[in-house]
Amino acid sequence: MGALRDAGRRALVCYVTAGHPDPATSVAVLRGIDAAGADVIELGVPFSDPMADGPIIQASSQRALDHGMTLARTLDLIREARVSAPVVLFTYLNPLLAAGVDVLERAAAAGTHGVLVTDLPVGADPVREQWLGNGPLGFVRLVAPTTPLDRMREITAHGSGFVYLISRRGVTGVRSDVPMELPDTIARLRQATALPVCVGFGISTADQAKAVGRLADGIVVGSAIVQAAGKSVDAAADLVSTLRRALDEL
Repeated sequence: MGALRDAGRRALVCYVTAGHPDPATSVAVLRGIDAAGADVIELGVPFSDPMADGPIIQASSQRALDHGMTLARTLDLIREARVSAPVVLFTYLNPLLAAGVDVLERAAAAGTHGVLVTDLPVGADPVREQWLGNGPLGFVRLVAPTTPLDRMREITAHGSGFVYLISRRGVTGVRSDVPMELPDTIARLRQATALPVCVGFGISTADQAKAVGRLADGIVVGSAIVQAAGKSVDAAADLVSTLRRALDEL
């Protein structure tokens, strides 16, 4: 991520749900978005109570669970897909804890590069945060738009790889606008950390990608790609190609 920033190139971080729309197609989706220009792939571990996710990702998670998707099978997908882009495991805490104390090592062995835990705020569980921070995976942290500067410093000091800045209040989903306060939020976050800043929640079009890419080091696109993957592998890859071209025009 830092190399991309040094080269003046915006990162395209693409989220997809493991096992959606089914395990076999999920492997093809991973390979398709990798070839289409994803710089980082966030692979969501299906969970029965995805409280931070909007309806599109919730539905994809349930569909994957119906196919018997688990964290262990998610690692199998990573192993099978063998993509060139770094893979960040995007998960809630419970699946990690249920997978056993060696799960981070197993994830790294499968080809995972990072982990993002959506429901583990800084200071909530120092022992588990230390376990994640000292493990073999980069520990990506989330920052909300309402986070004060001092709290931003605390969060990012306990993270690595990049910072995922949530662009707006609420849950994930496709939106038609870019929040007016986003430039100020990014500027505040840059005061708190030297880590690359990637912005997600609501980005789905080339115009939005450009608007956010002008401000941040990268963008995160999830719901729109998940929605496209539900139609076909080609639809997901075409969307990623469109977003990649938009960022490269900056």
